[in-house]
Amino acid sequence: MLKRIDVEHLKLGMHLHELCGSWMSHPFWRKSFILEDLKDIERILDSGIKEAWIDSEKGLDVEFGQTKEEAEREIDRELNRAAQSSVAVHEHVALPQEVERAARICARSRDAVVSMFREARMGKAIEAKDAMPLVDEISSSMLRNPGALISIARLKRADDYTYMHSVAVCGLMIALAQRLEFDERDTRDAGLAGLLHDVGKMTIPPEVLNKPGKLTDAEFTLVKTHPEAGHKMLLEGSDIAEAALDVCLHHHEKIDKKGYPHRLQGGEISLFAKMAAICDVYDAITSDRPYKAGWNPAEAIRRMAEWSKSHFEDHVFQAFVKSVGIYPVGTLVRLQSARLGVIIDQSDQSLLTPQVKVFYAIKSRKRLTPEIIDLASPGCGEKILAHESPQKWGFPDLEQLWRGGGPRPW
Repeated sequence: MLKRIDVEHLKLGMHLHELCGSWMSHPFWRKSFILEDLKDIERILDSGIKEAWIDSEKGLDVEFGQTKEEAEREIDRELNRAAQSSVAVHEHVALPQEVERAARICARSRDAVVSMFREARMGKAIEAKDAMPLVDEISSSMLRNPGALISIARLKRADDYTYMHSVAVCGLMIALAQRLEFDERDTRDAGLAGLLHDVGKMTIPPEVLNKPGKLTDAEFTLVKTHPEAGHKMLLEGSDIAEAALDVCLHHHEKIDKKGYPHRLQGGEISLFAKMAAICDVYDAITSDRPYKAGWNPAEAIRRMAEWSKSHFEDHVFQAFVKSVGIYPVGTLVRLQSARLGVIIDQSDQSLLTPQVKVFYAIKSRKRLTPEIIDLASPGCGEKILAHESPQKWGFPDLEQLWRGGGPRPW
């Protein structure tokens, strides 16, 4: 049986199933193993991670702790609270109509960010007027259909990660700003902040930035210098919004004072930086990296809900869930009818009733002719039971199913 316990209760002989924290701060190569060395427990305590899952069937048990089923019910209750209110209605176009346009925007934005960041590496100051046309184009796509650009930007090559990550975080920041009902100026500033938040990584050697394995302590210390380096670079530019300067410096701060570079806590962190912390983590954990496959978007939301009490401001995280959906575009889901489908669009009515492209029968293990079902339509008797792991099922064409169209443009 899996149980979640506080890390201070870990003992030798327990089977560590998983740590309840961002995989980016995971102190081990292995995901699960028997605790046989006190130094391993010390490393966990030093990592800042507060809780861990143990498997009582493979190691020592404890009388207390929260079972997996209890934890999932608790998270579902929290996410469902966010889903009860209706989704704001914008001038919306269907995802198939926007996805190819979003792909072209991503390709152009990627090229522009590559050029901008490389020039910054060589000492050229960043000018806000050069970046704002990108922000405006991304913002227009987000208004038409936020799921299109966010999902396209998630499809990154390893060598493009830093640049496409900046495009994705720009889009996520704009969507979150719209959900928080920012005015036009603050929404644009949020987008600019997302676009420029990682410019400091241009000071990190590529062999460290793109290392296909876990960083050494010295390398991680070096990577942690990028917020201050980026802030210094932006100060040398012109007309850079204060929000962008603040986000660049503080997007790795956490509300429990465990972040960097200044170990700020809740009230000391600006709203823009709290937004960026969420958007940055979401895109990072849903993207494939040289050393780890990205999580399913729905799984990422559930994991972030687990971390939210220590990492994120609750009302900001709840707004983020509403902006991307409990089942974001591209999520593989199991339906009540024992079929599998992939989310292709959100609903204007509820986060629980997106549009699904159904394509697989579980019982017969056969592909079906794809069928689009709008779970929000009157009289629809279908509903989502759970999200599924794409790795478990191994569908080679899942991206094409939700996206349609041709190959990636970069």
